[in-house]
Amino acid sequence: MKKSVWITVLEKEKNEEAARKLYQTVSTYGLAPAGHFWQDNLEQMAWAGALEELVKNEVALWIILGSAEALGIETVRYGLSLLTVGVHSQRGHGFPIILALTEGDVSFESLPTPLKGLEVQPATGATLGAKIAAKANMPVPKVEAEYRLDVYGVQGLGQWFEVGPAPGHTWSGVMFGTCGGEITAHGIGPAHKLPERSTLEYPMIGLKLKLGNLEYTANAVKNQLPETDSYYLRIKDYPSSILFGPMSEEDDAEVYVVGLK
Repeated sequence: MKKSVWITVLEKEKNEEAARKLYQTVSTYGLAPAGHFWQDNLEQMAWAGALEELVKNEVALWIILGSAEALGIETVRYGLSLLTVGVHSQRGHGFPIILALTEGDVSFESLPTPLKGLEVQPATGATLGAKIAAKANMPVPKVEAEYRLDVYGVQGLGQWFEVGPAPGHTWSGVMFGTCGGEITAHGIGPAHKLPERSTLEYPMIGLKLKLGNLEYTANAVKNQLPETDSYYLRIKDYPSSILFGPMSEEDDAEVYVVGLK
């Protein structure tokens, strides 16, 4: 099966010509180009549209083509973050992503957590083709995460986050909080599938947490959570960051923080 490269074009009108050239470059190196124009529409969860294609085995590399200005738009960053979370969940955290920058500069410190692992290359750089070929033909490095995180955007069901422990671990209770946004439902169920029903042990709703200068509102349950189960939460609106982890009543409880904007 021929390897392919998925290309996300952030600014259709500005970058149609750059996209055409990128498609040609990918083809020159014996790879099959495919892709889409980005739709900045969080209400319709448009970010989820490309996930089914990106997680196919023949896709060896994801390229995001656009300017620093486009990447600075909060709604774009949020949508790309969620799509990246989905890709990481199914393809692994080592799956290669290149940002082909058409103009401007990007500071890694300013990027949301899921995008911090991408590689930035100038879209007109002389070595871009070679970088694409190298990335697409290298085995995906195995990057072990300390947790499981996934996201679902389903019309009629809403925006759901899934969290759970890494393989080989169990959480004695679980909590999940948002900075911005609102948790409107939560449940426990088998990993990788939204639960149809759920039994919650000692559910807690509306917990207030502060981390640095950010304030979070969290839900928690005391269910034992092995690697085969997950905690699912429906989120209204678009939090700037989330925190989650095993539940603990200690002040120094270990939590994971993922910035989304």
